[in-house]
Amino acid sequence: MSRFDELRARMWELEQELELEAERLRAECAQRLADGGERLRSGHKAMRQRLLPYLLGARPAHVLTAPVIYGLIVPLALLDLALTVYQQVCFRAWGIERVRRREFFAFDRHRLGYLNLIEKLNCDYCAYANGLIAYAREVAGRTEQYWCPVRHAARMSAPHRHYRQFVPYGDAEAYRRELPILRRRLRGDRPPPDPGQDGPT
Repeated sequence: MSRFDELRARMWELEQELELEAERLRAECAQRLADGGERLRSGHKAMRQRLLPYLLGARPAHVLTAPVIYGLIVPLALLDLALTVYQQVCFRAWGIERVRRREFFAFDRHRLGYLNLIEKLNCDYCAYANGLIAYAREVAGRTEQYWCPVRHAARMSAPHRHYRQFVPYGDAEAYRRELPILRRRLRGDRPPPDPGQDGPT
C-alpha cells in the first residue's frame, strides 16, 4: 500500500470516529433539551427578540440585501427540480443508485424558542439552500465517479467524498483497471468503501 493510501485509510477511520462522536453529541443535546422541560422553554422564550425591535434595529445592509438573498429561491428551486429529473433519467439509465434527497435536508431550527419568526424563516431558508447544494454535490460526485474518476494534477480544495477513491492523474493502467470497479460501487447506495480495502493504488 502506498503512503497516499495509508493516509487515506487513516482519514477514513477518523471520519467514522468523528461521525460517531457527532451522533453522541446530538443525542446528548436532545436529552438535555428533553430534561430541561418547561424551565428551558421559558428561558428560551424570554431570550427571543420581539419582531418590531428586531426589524427596527436591522442594519441597512441587511435590509437592502434581503431581496437578493431571497431572490435566489427561484434558481435554487429550478436546480432542485433539474437534479430530480437528472437522477430519474440518467442514474436509472446508468444503473447508479439514486441519491436520497431527504438525507441532505434538516429543518429543525425553527423549533428553537429563542428565535423570532424572521430568524426561523432565515434558518429554514439557509437549511434548504445548503442542503440543496450538498445534495447537488453528491449527485455531481457520483456522476464524476461514473464518467471520470481521475484525481486532478492540481490541488483540489475540499473535494467531494467520492474523490478519495479516484485513480492517480496520469496512471492509464489504474484508470482502465479501476473504472469498472468504481462504477460497480455506485450500484448500491452506501458510503465509499474503506480506502484501505481494495482501493486504487
